[in-house]
Amino acid sequence: MTAAAGAHPSRGAISIDVFSGMEPLEDEWRALERDDYCSLHQSYDWCHAWVQTHKNPLAIVRCQSGGRTVCILPLEITRRAMVRKASFIAAPFSNINTGLFDAAFRQTLSAEATRGLRQQITSALKHHADLLHLSNIPLSWRNQRHPLADLPSIENQNHAFQLPLFDDFQATIAQLNAKRRRKKFRNQHRKLEEHGGFDHIIAKSADEKKRLLDLFFEQKAVRFADLGLPDVFHASETQAFFHHLQHGPRDGHNAALELHAIRLKGDYSGKISAIAGLSRKGDHVICQFGSIDASLIPEASSGELLFWLMIEQCCAQGARLFDFGIGDQSYKRGWCPVETVHHDIVLPITPIGHIAANAQRLLTRTKSVIKSNPRLYACLQKIRAKGIKPSHSNDTDD
Repeated sequence: MTAAAGAHPSRGAISIDVFSGMEPLEDEWRALERDDYCSLHQSYDWCHAWVQTHKNPLAIVRCQSGGRTVCILPLEITRRAMVRKASFIAAPFSNINTGLFDAAFRQTLSAEATRGLRQQITSALKHHADLLHLSNIPLSWRNQRHPLADLPSIENQNHAFQLPLFDDFQATIAQLNAKRRRKKFRNQHRKLEEHGGFDHIIAKSADEKKRLLDLFFEQKAVRFADLGLPDVFHASETQAFFHHLQHGPRDGHNAALELHAIRLKGDYSGKISAIAGLSRKGDHVICQFGSIDASLIPEASSGELLFWLMIEQCCAQGARLFDFGIGDQSYKRGWCPVETVHHDIVLPITPIGHIAANAQRLLTRTKSVIKSNPRLYACLQKIRAKGIKPSHSNDTDD
């Protein structure tokens, strides 16, 4: 642990410590993450799975006021060239980041206090990083302004897409073109029944979880190869991370990762035509990934059918938001009446960090311009498909 920022934890003052490990903070961390406002991606178990499989140095920021922990920013340090970057743990596979904040502290933090907090945090990190990059933060979330929204930020090139859920599934799909949705579902169901039917399965045993996740990696590798794109799930540490997640503890319906699939019967008995990985924290469900086997009854659109079945189940289980995650794709727009804009907070810490911050902002703006121009974006995708690929990225929606 490294102590920094010499404010005393008297009433109204904030003291900041930086920790190189997660374990000393576990109790405080788990207490803060119980707030539904806080993202699953900053939960202890999610971050611990990444830390165990990636081994990056940590610089976890803890803020205390009056002897009480009011904020934790779970950060890891990565290095590119000469620049040390502090970012959220597991940021390459995060769909929404909030940090961890005490509710009362979050709701009463003024713009002036936020600016002071910025100075303290960057000062505390000066021996650890050159740049602080907090990505994919919604400045407004659950009808509340993010406590760091007053800090300098830039709109992320990727937005997130969500479907609000109701107890009544029919009320949920009424937000969409319900008549068209029902017809589409009936057609998908009928086409699978013509080949002997199917089961909607959820991996339960350790062996089933492993087999289904390994099959997802195989299906996704084929899909990326067909598109001429790098396989962001290929790295052994990435696969180990997701295997670790699905064996984590459950709390009721809450789960770090739960695998759903369409298992065919009849003509293709036992074959898996679609897979999806869901995470749930409180009333928020996130679809982390999905894959299909395009060789198995493609006219039935098993992936779309699986979404219908999962969303129907989530409604019955009291969830209130089904999150399709970041990245603008047509199937997401077909399901989602809500589009959430994300921002990146980019704060330089050292002189070289100022250069890196300007470069990061320019890169994000360039990606935004490209993605806002369908013709240009399609052209670049064609170039990638021909094998003239830009440098590897963990974000398939870059």
